Amino acid sequence: MPPTDASKERARRQQLSKGMEHMRFAVTVDPIRNPSTPDLPTETYGVPHSFEPPRKPANRLDDPSNNQKRTDPFQFGSRLLEEGDDIFEFNAWDHVETDDAYKEFSQLQYQKQRESPVSDFEKRRINSNPEKFWDLFYKQKTTNFFKNRKWLAQEFPIISSLVSSPEPTLVLEVGAGAGNTAFPILALNQNPNFKIHACDFSKKAVELIRDNEAYDERFIRADVWDVTSETETLPPGIKASSVDIVMMIFIFSALSPSQWDQAIRNIHSALKPGGQVLFRDYGRGDLAQVRFKKGRWMEENFYVRGDGTRVYFFEKDELEEIWSGKRHDRLDAETLAENVETLNIGLDGEKATAEEPSPQLTNPSNPRPKFEIVNIGVDRRMLVNRQRKLKMYRCWMQAVFRKSDDSQPSDEPGREPKKEVIDDTNNIE
Repeated sequence: MPPTDASKERARRQQLSKGMEHMRFAVTVDPIRNPSTPDLPTETYGVPHSFEPPRKPANRLDDPSNNQKRTDPFQFGSRLLEEGDDIFEFNAWDHVETDDAYKEFSQLQYQKQRESPVSDFEKRRINSNPEKFWDLFYKQKTTNFFKNRKWLAQEFPIISSLVSSPEPTLVLEVGAGAGNTAFPILALNQNPNFKIHACDFSKKAVELIRDNEAYDERFIRADVWDVTSETETLPPGIKASSVDIVMMIFIFSALSPSQWDQAIRNIHSALKPGGQVLFRDYGRGDLAQVRFKKGRWMEENFYVRGDGTRVYFFEKDELEEIWSGKRHDRLDAETLAENVETLNIGLDGEKATAEEPSPQLTNPSNPRPKFEIVNIGVDRRMLVNRQRKLKMYRCWMQAVFRKSDDSQPSDEPGREPKKEVIDDTNNIE
């Protein structure tokens, strides 16, 4: 018996979970047939079949150009979606810009998110003790939530060099979680002098790493450490300027924007001159951001998930500004301009005079660290679910930042501060 209209409607609605139903028009590929050619297959992502049939190469998987390893990790794949392609030929496509429906839906979502923000009380509760929520997360999910990141050596070739070289190497992983980054790297290791110091501010996460059967203190050490700490600026057992590589995989987004400055200070302190930060995180417009509904927006591009953990979504220019120090220079300039304007107006409305700006605006004795931008890119992909006829736009940021060789040790946290420094306004959250 052919399916009834009611059963077709039920099947259509089973495409999406209840939490995603509001975004149907932006993420589903509806089986629309062309009335003029009812016998032809449904239209695909590209040109309608009435104008051009879907392209079906002999076997794109066997094309040598698609099988070769990338010489440039920041190329982010070469499977490009072209007009006439069958969207469901593969599970994912590289470098796909969002379509008009998704862009329209995104803007509507952002507006609704801002109109229903997290309450001030909830915001204080969440920001005052973020490690509590990650403890609960790892207590519930244990090691089963995140997949092992076996792609790290592909995206960051320096890892392959370090694990195959006999040179002594110290890697600091910030936000190590349950070890889904550290243990895949150790599985590749052939270097007897290679060691990972895996740190997380969640005690439960550190316990999971230590309980792993692959945990061997000759090559890995796990400790509780908050990268945003102003008192314990270095992890236990780590000396200033001793780390070769800092791994930051989906951790910077879990910090409040007010914590970025201190986190970068501490990372800069740990790295050797010439040391690198390997960075991957969420990008602006990722489906994970767009699908947030009411009561999750804390500030622009910064959200709280249902489990109390936080997440920020970055743009390329923004990341470059943050890590190069340009953001601080801009904020200082804006603060200075506001300060001077206030002084000029005066309390009684008359012009006031000021020889110099407030000393709190600048602090040359405590300079902000700046990193060189070795590489930074945007990884845009469209993932598809063939059975449920869904398209999902994902966006990730990937970067390599480098501590300059001429970094002076005087700005390293942990050293004795100069006596003339009486305040530090740069570390206020």
